Amino acid sequence: MTAPLDPPLNPPVHPPMRRPTLRFMLSHPAHMIALGFGSGLSPVAPGTAGTLWAWVAYLAMENWLAPEAIGWVIAASLPIGWWACTVTASRMRILDPGNIVWDEVIAFWIVLWLVMPAGLVGQLVAFLLFRLFDAVKPGPVAWADDLFHGFGWRGGFGIIFDDLVAGFCTLLVIAAWRAW
Repeated sequence: MTAPLDPPLNPPVHPPMRRPTLRFMLSHPAHMIALGFGSGLSPVAPGTAGTLWAWVAYLAMENWLAPEAIGWVIAASLPIGWWACTVTASRMRILDPGNIVWDEVIAFWIVLWLVMPAGLVGQLVAFLLFRLFDAVKPGPVAWADDLFHGFGWRGGFGIIFDDLVAGFCTLLVIAAWRAW
């Protein structure tokens, strides 16, 4: 008999984890990824810390990889992140923990990949717009945030989906700004 592919729909009856620890993050590769290699452990604004980590990581990738290769890294990061967010949220027993920041990482990498080359001001505008859409969740971002909830693969996708929509909204504003 093989182990099920999905985490249980009803996680064990334990209180939800208030905030993940370094020990929790290091206990499973999925936790390391979902918590943004430690950026999600920030006690203040973990989503912003994760987005900052994504920005720095993207700039590092730019030094080593061609834009096409970065695109492949992002494409591979989506299913890996979906798995990591699913596993970590289930083990934390929280539907969409704020400490899971891989969703911000993927979405902001997509934003940077599509707006680069941009100077520091352009990157900062992208960062601020993305954080605004992700934190305030206007219109389509709120819709995306409410669409997929629960434990298991559906909930893991929901963690990522609203940030992808926030990234799309960021790109729309930047495109309108450039067109104007």
